[in-house]
Amino acid sequence: MTDGLPRLEPLPTDRWSEEGIAALRGAFPDRVVDGFLSTSPDARRVPNALATMLYHPALVGPWLAYNQVLLSDPALGHRARELMVLRVAWRTRSRYEWVQHVQLAARFGVGREDIEAVAAGADAAAWTPLERDLVAAVDQLIDRFRIDDQTWARLAEQLDERQLVEVAFVVGTYTCLAMLFNSLGLEVEPEIDVGEIPAMPD
Repeated sequence: MTDGLPRLEPLPTDRWSEEGIAALRGAFPDRVVDGFLSTSPDARRVPNALATMLYHPALVGPWLAYNQVLLSDPALGHRARELMVLRVAWRTRSRYEWVQHVQLAARFGVGREDIEAVAAGADAAAWTPLERDLVAAVDQLIDRFRIDDQTWARLAEQLDERQLVEVAFVVGTYTCLAMLFNSLGLEVEPEIDVGEIPAMPD
């Protein structure tokens, strides 16, 4: 994926523009942004993804507002979203996205068996019928940019129109992020213990 070094270092807080700070304040409570900006030794660490995206502050506010819909109020539900994001991360070999979402997914009942099934793909025995079709949809969108007719028909029997639309948005959004993270050589934050997280193949 990379030679192990970031192509862009996360932008330090003393280089954040007023536009970037305003964009963050539009997406996060003031206390969170103030924590990012604090010079205290125990100040809240800025995630590398966010600090690197701040090189382009005009994108940060709109992007965070859009992505917050998928994160906070998903029509598909949190577990289904995370299984799809994890499959995207696995297929795109996005280590940063993988590590972040293995951690996040644990909050929504995604356990070790599920993580192993994500790596195995749609044929894994662990899936419910809907989950199997969602994982298959991820692969089809990545491989052919379209959910095939058979998978779509099965999804349409299980999901409403809003959820069907969201399937493609989730895959497209997190594929875009994976491309960004991989291209920038984004590093996992050093305080994250990756020892218990299944490694991705090279």
